[in-house]
Amino acid sequence: MLPVQLGPLGSPPALLLGLLALAAVIVVGRILLSLAWKLVVIALVVVAALWVLGAISLGDVLVAAPY
Repeated sequence: MLPVQLGPLGSPPALLLGLLALAAVIVVGRILLSLAWKLVVIALVVVAALWVLGAISLGDVLVAAPY
């Protein structure tokens, strides 16, 4: 009686298509999150390096222009 209550969504082809769509969303999401995680790590390293350069005052030496 369950397929009658669900209507056309209860048919095996509809369930299969729904599961395939869900799998595609999960795979694409994993790829995008993997890329985002790598970008966050790269940004963390760059910001830390700039902070260290500023802390030891090399930033002033590298940027200072003679007047």
